Amino acid sequence: MHANEFHEDPTAEPLLLLPGLMSDSRIFAAQLAAFPSAVAAADYGLEHDLGAMAERVIDAAPARFALLGHSMGGRVALEVIRRVPDRVTRLALLSTGVHLPTPGEAPKRHALRDLGRTKGMAALVDAWLPPMVAPERARDPHVMAPLRAMCLDAGMARFEAQITALLARPEVESLLPRIACPVLVATGSADVWSPPAQHEAIAALLPDSHLVVVQGAGHMVPVEGPDALNAAIAAWLVSPNPTLILSQGEI
Repeated sequence: MHANEFHEDPTAEPLLLLPGLMSDSRIFAAQLAAFPSAVAAADYGLEHDLGAMAERVIDAAPARFALLGHSMGGRVALEVIRRVPDRVTRLALLSTGVHLPTPGEAPKRHALRDLGRTKGMAALVDAWLPPMVAPERARDPHVMAPLRAMCLDAGMARFEAQITALLARPEVESLLPRIACPVLVATGSADVWSPPAQHEAIAALLPDSHLVVVQGAGHMVPVEGPDALNAAIAAWLVSPNPTLILSQGEI
């Protein structure tokens, strides 16, 4: 058993992990090591629509599953639950948002795209990645080197597809009050991209939510605060699900 592995109910549904922009299963290394039920969700490929990404996840998913999305993956997770709410037993939204694109968002994303087109993927990643972590970690090669390699491996085509999807994202706030399963809402205290106040607002719209702020972590909270985040995930995985109990006819 891995030193940080959590004991789980052997009958528990799989925990699908959905990564964010320019990320893959490597962002969840600490969670995959800690939770035997955790599996990386289906790859998004070059889909340029959040709904299409969600459909790829759904097509490869088991009949019932817990769902965790980080950053853009949180938005994909919401599109999954919009489509198949009866298959999602619980939901975790990490370092994400539910707002529509802001007026200045497209120019910023397109500036990164143009930087990548003119100077290469490394220039794009080196401009984008450091603000995504807490300031002290931006100087830590043990944190930054694996994250940088992951983002470089994403490549320009995937980055461009994903920012197209993000800029065309659908309205989702009205969905939140209809999500009946237990929801973990978590972010880092030093996340300047999706700060704690944003997650407080998300949690307030959900009928059954628990908010966790990981102290000292930035946007890459699965990597920056793995112990605190994993403890929150472990508690969320065993929290009661009244909807599931009702559906099974136990009360």
